[in-house]
Amino acid sequence: MRLELGKIYIKDIQFGPQTKVDNGVLYVNKEELLKEIGGDERLQSIDFDLAKPGEETRIIPVKDVIEPRVKVEGKGGIFPGFINKVDTVGSGRTHVLKGAAVVTTGKIVGFQEGIIDMSGEGAKYTPFSKTNNLVIICEPKDGVLQHEHEEAVRMVGFKAATYLGKAGKDVEPDEVKVYETKPLLEQVNEFPELPKVVYVYMLQTQGLLHDTYVYGVDAKKIIPTYIYPTEVFDGAIVSGNCVSACDKNPTYVHLNQPIIEDLYERHGKDFNFLGCIITNENVYLADKQRSSDMTAKLVEFLGADAVIISEEGFGNPDADLVMNCNKITDKGIKTVLVTDEYAGRDGSSQSLADSTPKGDAVVTGGNANEVVTLPAMKKVIGHPEAANIIAGGYVGSLREDGSINAEIQVITGATSEVGFNYLTAKGY
Repeated sequence: MRLELGKIYIKDIQFGPQTKVDNGVLYVNKEELLKEIGGDERLQSIDFDLAKPGEETRIIPVKDVIEPRVKVEGKGGIFPGFINKVDTVGSGRTHVLKGAAVVTTGKIVGFQEGIIDMSGEGAKYTPFSKTNNLVIICEPKDGVLQHEHEEAVRMVGFKAATYLGKAGKDVEPDEVKVYETKPLLEQVNEFPELPKVVYVYMLQTQGLLHDTYVYGVDAKKIIPTYIYPTEVFDGAIVSGNCVSACDKNPTYVHLNQPIIEDLYERHGKDFNFLGCIITNENVYLADKQRSSDMTAKLVEFLGADAVIISEEGFGNPDADLVMNCNKITDKGIKTVLVTDEYAGRDGSSQSLADSTPKGDAVVTGGNANEVVTLPAMKKVIGHPEAANIIAGGYVGSLREDGSINAEIQVITGATSEVGFNYLTAKGY
């Protein structure tokens, strides 16, 4: 598959009488947008606000972050299985409003939601302090069940991102990048002298409020399968979960999957990138065994010399990560793991819930238990009291002066397990 991504750089976002992109500014007609995304009877109200880089603004609790994109040429449309039909995407041309994002908030859905600060200490940890954010505040009606609440807010976000994306359909991009993965035998023969690399893309699927979707299907219902990397850039994989904010992959991160982008960057130079195997993270041992067996079998079938494996979440999914590592390594295939750590506030505890001597090449996104104090903000969008109950916070996290003391676990994207974050490590 060959996909062109046309990037239209957005340097500001404003409300205006017409939704359009003009000279790098995204203008949004609020009334028209509300007509596009409203109508869900599970929601009591929908409101809009803006949060821009450098402002003293806090968004809490953050449900999802989505990047506006639009299909310009080729089959299908963005977010297949939700907004568009389930035609296979990943080819043709897609335009991206780079620098803009839709952020959904409102009354907390679960306890594993996050914080985005647009300035101050917290802004250093989240990539979404650098985006021009249209914030959608969705308040549910009384009595709406949590999973219905999550679904309603999720669909509002997808609809809004689709609506905004259309503003870039006829705009000439500032940059066009081309990504291509050929059918397997062609791909192997194109660079026969280079090591063959496969990306094993673990998706969070631990059950209610811990779901990821592939072409509209809850991924806990899938068996491991091959996917063209370009399909991911068109929204074939989207978030529907409430795992801890620090290492959750919001839909924005799937759309901009950094491991895939980096593999493409070095494809044909350092190695031959064959594509992605998507697999799930299961609750029961038998399901973990089935998925890890099939993942290892697919990697072997593709003829990979090396594999990168990433996970989403922590604790129970660590067992899936280790099983994938062990079984792929046992086939003589080199593995690199990408994860984060829950090593205690002093960093001295065991980092993962499971481990293996075969996991001898590991990249960390950081220690989620590190404690930070987020200064008070002049403006808070959402519900600041959520700081006392979201994962990483505690009763009393929200102080009287509006500051928040909590683990960086509360910050959206702080310890991203696909590397979509700012933390790094250095040797001594």
